[in-house]
Amino acid sequence: MTRVVVDVMLKPEILDPQGQAVLSALPRLGVSGIVGVRQGKRFELELADGVEPDGAVLARVEHLAATLLANPVIEDYEVRVERTADSGAR
Repeated sequence: MTRVVVDVMLKPEILDPQGQAVLSALPRLGVSGIVGVRQGKRFELELADGVEPDGAVLARVEHLAATLLANPVIEDYEVRVERTADSGAR
């Protein structure tokens, strides 16, 4: 099985209050040495058997990411292909 993953993150210049909340909680949990936290989203799109992640499929996923999964004004996104363990190489 093939999976197309879309990772969405706030742009670096956009304030990330959830990331800041996690960062401020770390010392209370005994965690040190971390100076920044950014929160994001991950979408996993599993392709049907026989559908290969060719240029046309990836172009449709790019369009989906730009119009539905991410807000390109404040978020960056990355699209990548992952092969699941049962489909061979990863």
